[in-house]
Amino acid sequence: MRYRLSFSTAELGRHSLQITGSKSETNRLLILQGLYPKMSIKGASESDDSKVLTKALSDNTVEQIDVHHAGTAMRFLTSYLAIQAGREVVLTGSERMQQRPIGVLVDALRSLGAEITYMSKEGFPPIRITGKRLDKNQVRIQADVSSQYISSLMLIAPALPEGLTILLDGKVTSVPYIKMTVSLLREIGITANFHEQTIQIEPLAAQDMELTESVVVESDWSSASYFYSLVALSKDATIQLQTYLENSRQGDSALAKIYEQLGVSTSFDSDQKSIRLTKNNRQLPELLILNLANTPDLAQTIAVSCFGLGIACELTGLHTLKIKETDRLVALQKELSKLGATCEVTNDSLHLKASDSIQKEVSVDTYQDHRMAMAFAPLALKVPICINQPEVVSKSFPSYWEDLRSLGAIIQEQR
Repeated sequence: MRYRLSFSTAELGRHSLQITGSKSETNRLLILQGLYPKMSIKGASESDDSKVLTKALSDNTVEQIDVHHAGTAMRFLTSYLAIQAGREVVLTGSERMQQRPIGVLVDALRSLGAEITYMSKEGFPPIRITGKRLDKNQVRIQADVSSQYISSLMLIAPALPEGLTILLDGKVTSVPYIKMTVSLLREIGITANFHEQTIQIEPLAAQDMELTESVVVESDWSSASYFYSLVALSKDATIQLQTYLENSRQGDSALAKIYEQLGVSTSFDSDQKSIRLTKNNRQLPELLILNLANTPDLAQTIAVSCFGLGIACELTGLHTLKIKETDRLVALQKELSKLGATCEVTNDSLHLKASDSIQKEVSVDTYQDHRMAMAFAPLALKVPICINQPEVVSKSFPSYWEDLRSLGAIIQEQR
């Protein structure tokens, strides 16, 4: 299946949307809720990934858990299941998931005493986990591969008898995600500190948990990025998005400053907990240079926005994109090139030349990657475009196509 997208006008007008809760916050809180059942979660993400994780945590008797394409669930469950004493589980996923490395995390857990074996290829899922009590309180882990490995350890740390000190080797990638985990731990009453190359988390037994209030999940800033792109590519638009905080714990809130350079102003309404995106028609740069090491999930959206605006960009710090749902750098290069772009990629960067034309009626492949579908869709403001496998958006943003329709998108299903 594919969708053909177009807009009757490039002037979107004024709209208001409620965006689903942050997938990153929700999935961290779900693991903590599994360890501390007294806590409750409000405004949780409706994404497939969060549903997969919720299901996995709801049944303590299953012998095999299939997370499908949910990378966060794979990494967080690996640590969570490792400390479920007396339980043995096979953790597996889709064909692509079985190509995504897990060895750095498994090695760290084994050094703590965890019992984990590979069932096929060394360093990759599926894995067999035999849960046990882990008494060690210090671990060393490579920090320049994926912050999710580190957050996975952080989330189980307070449930360990003596807590955990995590020593980070190498340059730490995606620091805002680690800070998000620290913030959520603190919010539920756990002592957690992150300084330079060391993370220290104190123990907290479940029976000592005193939290009675709900933890509220902020709406997802990664999901907001597609509406920033729409406003940037429009002739005129004002879109209000709920529920967002000016002092967000999500690193992708850097969107506000980044898109100011691309013609979108952001104003915060603290009373309504919302943001208003407005086209400002400022002078665009000829070349946008960004290091996205802390916000790699924004790379696809920004690259497509720049292409649609006819400006060049150099995006660096993108080494983690090669182990996502697809190799996102290669996928971006292929699909942008089909649309007429001149684009080069390396192992950690993307270089896009300015272009003054966009090929019409191009079918964009999504590679089972939700962000490919959502990042390219705003180009429909410029030319009619087709999105293959549009259903992949359910991984993080199930209502995406309905929300685009509410903004005036004409979406035709084709087979």
